[in-house]
Amino acid sequence: MFEMLAWKKEEWDFVGVRRIAFAFSGVLMLIGAAAIVQTVRGKAPMGIDFAGGLSMNVLLEKAVDIDKVRQGFTAAGIKEAQIQQAETVTGQRLLIRLREAGQESAVRKALEDLSGGSAITVEAVSEVGPAVGKKLQGQAAWAVFWAIILIMVYIWARFEYRFGLAAAVATIHDVVAIMGIMWLMQKDFTMMTVSALLTLAGYSLSDTVVVYDRIRENMRLRSRDSLAATINKSINDVLSRTSLTGMTSLFTLMALLIYGSAVTFDFALALSMGVVVGTYSSWFVASPIIIEWEDYRRKRSAQAAIRR
Repeated sequence: MFEMLAWKKEEWDFVGVRRIAFAFSGVLMLIGAAAIVQTVRGKAPMGIDFAGGLSMNVLLEKAVDIDKVRQGFTAAGIKEAQIQQAETVTGQRLLIRLREAGQESAVRKALEDLSGGSAITVEAVSEVGPAVGKKLQGQAAWAVFWAIILIMVYIWARFEYRFGLAAAVATIHDVVAIMGIMWLMQKDFTMMTVSALLTLAGYSLSDTVVVYDRIRENMRLRSRDSLAATINKSINDVLSRTSLTGMTSLFTLMALLIYGSAVTFDFALALSMGVVVGTYSSWFVASPIIIEWEDYRRKRSAQAAIRR
């Protein structure tokens, strides 16, 4: 398998298809922008962390059919319950989310009736009010904002301005794209999702730095080549490395998706998609943007020279 990934250098023309890639990325960005607008309007699915409510992690000694749990909750007057389950060696684990807080006792009693007297262990309870949820929304937005700004500053200091700008655009692309995909899948936006987005920003940056290091090296060694040719060769030079990094990350995340608990499922799902999008953006977004930026600067310089 590793030999299959050892593609010949300069075999793939990443720069040549950048227009198609930009069009695809534009669609992802539009979907992400719609997700952000819906989130601001309060129309997107929001988790307990941001919308307020009650979250309970319950371990049942004897497994109960999930449909019976939903029916039992409805009969007990517990409305709009979101229930996820995960089988364990010793029984069944339920992650229960409720839009209204203060229903812990009702949930416990309903589960006791459904389980027929078997042991019930409430492992964790999280109750969030609407005011706290609004505050967390603001903090999450600022966390993502400052992460992108610091990434831009870091790349700028390590390389140069145009690299920092391209890295910032690529990071925004990755974060917004994953927000859009999660919104299309009607997944709740939670603090775990924010954690996945911040982790994705770091992963994407690491992948991009590998490519940028090779671009800088090739710009010095191949000074007579065009910028497009240098960037294309650089991406191909590190293609096996970035591919293997993405694959090994995905293998780990797939294990977490399959064998992990319901609590970590959305985190692993968002990060799995993020690894794919982040690898794609390091090839087709972060580096080709440098070419577009140089073309833009060249045109502006030419227009300024004509005006003189």
